[in-house]
Amino acid sequence: MSNQGGLRERKKEETRQAISDVATELFLERGFDNVSVAEVAEAAEVSRMTVFNYFPRKEDLFFDREEESRQLLRAAFAERPAGEAPIATLRKLVHSLADRVHPFAKFTDATAKFWRTVAESPALSARAREMRDELVDDLATVLAAAIKRPLADADARLAASMVVTALTVAYAEGLREHKARRSAASSRETFLRIMERSFSGIAIMLKDTPYA
Repeated sequence: MSNQGGLRERKKEETRQAISDVATELFLERGFDNVSVAEVAEAAEVSRMTVFNYFPRKEDLFFDREEESRQLLRAAFAERPAGEAPIATLRKLVHSLADRVHPFAKFTDATAKFWRTVAESPALSARAREMRDELVDDLATVLAAAIKRPLADADARLAASMVVTALTVAYAEGLREHKARRSAASSRETFLRIMERSFSGIAIMLKDTPYA
């Protein structure tokens, strides 16, 4: 890519992030359903069409990290050592996210407010459920490809469904621990404890397959 092309891509990403930041601030302050795309565009000093060029759906303005989850999965499996079980790869990824206090494994007042905003909006709640289903599909595909199984492999879908459900439960419990104690360490410990229990259970469930 030329320097000019690289600069153009950086400018596009900066614009996208700026729009998302403005939108998220408005949604958290006033509620998702009480803010229009036109108001986001005005606050971000861009046109309504520009907003839709970057975010086809209003919900995408709020859930702007969806593609990052796919990138993290792809990177983890691309770097997987030869012979490592896919479940072990996922365990390492989860611990890495927690160690880095990545937003996908972060428990603060800000993340708690983020998810309260989701819970208060039927549109965001529906999109969150869609995203979980899409993550199951993505993860099942990655798992099956890792051991050269058909993309519709039942064991891959079972493992993917269990992992995503565990992540949902573990994250919710981590937020509950944060609300009770306001301790990042205890929230992280709660999150990882539940994930470890789930990984152990999944490994037992799949003990006769290459996934575990």
